[in-house]
Parts: sequence; C-alpha cells; structure tokens
Amino acid sequence: MSLPEIVSREQWRAAREELLRREEAVARAREALVAQRRRLPMVEVDTEYVFEGGDGKATLLDLFEGRSQLIVHHFMFAPEWRTGCPCCSAFLDQLGHLAHLRARNTAFASVSRAPFTRILPFKARMGWAVPWYSYAASNGDFNRDFEATVDSDRGPVERAGISCFLRDHDRVFHTYSAFDDGLDGACTITGLLDLTALGRSPAGSDRLRLHDEYDY
Repeated sequence: MSLPEIVSREQWRAAREELLRREEAVARAREALVAQRRRLPMVEVDTEYVFEGGDGKATLLDLFEGRSQLIVHHFMFAPEWRTGCPCCSAFLDQLGHLAHLRARNTAFASVSRAPFTRILPFKARMGWAVPWYSYAASNGDFNRDFEATVDSDRGPVERAGISCFLRDHDRVFHTYSAFDDGLDGACTITGLLDLTALGRSPAGSDRLRLHDEYDY
C-alpha cells in the first residue's frame, strides 16, 4: 500500500488550505444542487398500493404515519432470496435513530418484494426497529413503477434506491428517487432530508436534540 508523502507541518498546512478551498467549492455546489432538487416538480400517485407489515395491510398513505413526508428505502430482497442485500443492510446499519427524521415531520420505511414472513426473521436477526414492509401486488407494481425492480433478459433485477413522497391531506405525490451510486452519503439524517422536497427544516421542525428528548 502506498502511504502519503511525509512533509513538514508548514507544507501540510499549505496543502490542507488548498484542499479546503476545493472542499468549500464542492460544498457550495452541493447546496445549489440540493436547492434545485427541492424545486423539482412532483407527480401525484393515484395507484392504490397495498403493503404488508407488522400490523397487517397498509397503504402508501399509511406509511406516512400521519407525517408530511415519507422516505421509502427500496431494500433489495427478492422473493426467492433467503436473506436481504448486504449493501442495503449496511445502509440501514448506518441510518441511526429515526426520531430525528420523525421530529422533522418525515417518516421512513423500507420496502421489499420478499414476503413479510421472510423479512421478519431477517429484521430480527439484524436487530433493526425500522418499519419494513412487503409489497403485496394490487393495482400496480410498486417496485417496478418506481424503477426499483427492472426487467432484463435474466429476469427481474433489484436496485437499491430511495423514493421520496409528499402528502397533502389524503393526496400523495412522488417528489424524488435515487438509485445505486446516487445513495452515496445519503445514509444520514441530513443526507436523507436533503433528498426531500421540504429539505432539512420542514415546517414544525426544531433544532437537533437527543433522540429521547423530542416531543412529536
């Protein structure tokens, strides 16, 4: 393995300041991109998707848990697989406590094509408390409709992804989706909120607190 060059403290400081200028430029570009993402138009979801979770059947509107925003994690877990995707599992391992999202009027849920009877023991094995649903086909195909499952000559191909939704009373709108490399850096609270239409500070949110101190 090639190690970094050894230099004096003064040389290191000069190199660090040059890199900092580039980092600041990237940060400004990222802020502009996030602002542009919030201005992306949205599409109303009029299909009655049905999911199966710990409390039985649930609609897409139910997944909001009464909140204004919903982030759906397309967890790669095909019906014939015995365990979930290791990369998707690592994503959830890094997610942290959902209280920070919920306090910002945003729900989070994972969705997979695997039957819930297979999801449940894997979820228990991993020690996750995140809401996780199996998609039960109804009037449409949730994963295919949002491009998390694509058809190929080899059959259905799973894609790791995030889809964001906004609720206006009982109307649900799709605002954004990202897949594969587009999820880099997204497995944090701020990273996820930056993918949503309302951003890091939706109406009614407050400053960051200890996760057991929120009142929501």
